[in-house]
Amino acid sequence: MVTSSRPIIYLNNAATSWPKPPEVLAAITESLSLPVFGSGRTTGTQGEDYPTRAREALASLLAAAPPEHIVFGHNATDSINILIQGFLAGRKDCCHVLTTELDHNSVLRPLHEYERRHRIRLGIIPFEGCSVRPDAVEAAIRPDTRLMVMTHGSNVLGSVQDIHRIGDILHDHGIYFIADGAQTAGHIPVSLRDLPVDAYVFTGHKGLLGIPGTGGFFIRDPEAIAPVRFGGTGTDSSSLLHPREMPERFEAGTHNDPGLAALAAGVKFLADRGVASIGEKARGQTSFLIGELAKESNITLYNDRPDLPIIAFNIRGLPNDDVGFMLARAYGIIARTGLHCAPLVHKAIDGGAGCVRLSLSWCTTDEECRIAADAIREIAGNADSSVDPA
Repeated sequence: MVTSSRPIIYLNNAATSWPKPPEVLAAITESLSLPVFGSGRTTGTQGEDYPTRAREALASLLAAAPPEHIVFGHNATDSINILIQGFLAGRKDCCHVLTTELDHNSVLRPLHEYERRHRIRLGIIPFEGCSVRPDAVEAAIRPDTRLMVMTHGSNVLGSVQDIHRIGDILHDHGIYFIADGAQTAGHIPVSLRDLPVDAYVFTGHKGLLGIPGTGGFFIRDPEAIAPVRFGGTGTDSSSLLHPREMPERFEAGTHNDPGLAALAAGVKFLADRGVASIGEKARGQTSFLIGELAKESNITLYNDRPDLPIIAFNIRGLPNDDVGFMLARAYGIIARTGLHCAPLVHKAIDGGAGCVRLSLSWCTTDEECRIAADAIREIAGNADSSVDPA
């Protein structure tokens, strides 16, 4: 059984990446050791302008210009809410909005709430295999469709969606397109210069290797979204109206300097090593794990060729929560079980029972993958496959 001396094998990076690079931890310490710097908020010059540092680092990594069009919020969920609320603000018509079965509750819940309030009519597009087909998006468009919000990468199936083709289709119909990049930013190369999205959401604590409490979005045309938050910015303080310039248009209050210092350091870490190079290593390890798990006939894999380092599976004869408990207690392996805040995916793939998810990061080792594969196969070998895993 696991003891206190057993090292942790952390395979829950799609929730929050861990451990953080040493450079990220050092940046947090530095930010807390210096006075807070903010234009218009202090006469001191000893601090660092972490929001600008993080903005410029992200603009470079994501090929997003200008940097001022990168807006910081609390996390991806917060950012999606700002964008949806801002898009609907002032609209008197009850418009049609599209999303997909692959999406996370950070998208589904805000949209369902607006549907409940009779502000929108919601259409949910199913997926086939592990992806939403662009032609299915086109078929779902109606004359009153004004907005689509969808994931770039599934947090359950690890499949990256063809948002380039989908974006082209949507723009041909004059539909605003918000892409949720919570699972893709930092894991795969993203060029917002080339992707036909109107807004792209990111979070700091996953693939970008920052800490919780950071996230935001890139917006191409700020005038398309109404501000929904107002307050102090340190600029134009004589006016009682919130500034309309970017990025203050969507930001109010004091920034999370330690979080943005960590985010800037995490992005620099990725840029120095190369997102493509890190992703190639992760794909090799993911392929190895899938190959090993596929050797057990009572393991169900829900995507045997994921684009992201995410592996979703169940063991026939064992509830997924029990598998996660055994991995943690007997082997020191931290995974994720349940519905992963994506209930419509699970309704489609496992009847809503949920599954076990392994997700890798920049620091996952080949030896950790071997240990995890052996542990899961051992658990599967002892399971009673005649029992429903739900």
